[in-house]
Amino acid sequence: MSEEQINLLHIEDDSIDRMVVQRVLKKFPVVANLYQAANGEEALEMLRAENGKSPLSPYPNIILVDINMPRMNGIEFLKELRADKQLKHLAVFILTTSNDESDKKEAHTFNVAGYIIKPVDLSVFEATFRTLTDYWQICELN
Repeated sequence: MSEEQINLLHIEDDSIDRMVVQRVLKKFPVVANLYQAANGEEALEMLRAENGKSPLSPYPNIILVDINMPRMNGIEFLKELRADKQLKHLAVFILTTSNDESDKKEAHTFNVAGYIIKPVDLSVFEATFRTLTDYWQICELN
């Protein structure tokens, strides 16, 4: 397994969901840096260092994005990200409550690394993140 640490950008409008992810990820030392944005628009500003946002350092190598968000939802974010020559290579996982088949199909057209339905139970949520961090450790990230 690689000893490389993960720099993660979590895009989620719900403050409680952001807090849960933050707490769960503290249990996994493989995640070195956690950046959080409330919607796709804010995330793009962070990634591009626009509108007064400082450049992210170190840069995230994994993005977790919700689908249902105001201003710019997850699908709109993916469309913008994949159209950007500087950002299109980033690994993106959908982390959402949406089990809608059309959302899944549309997300996969933008080459997501995975589509994860948010578990309701905290122990299942932790198990999901344990699986993800194990997966990230064996992958070669750039």
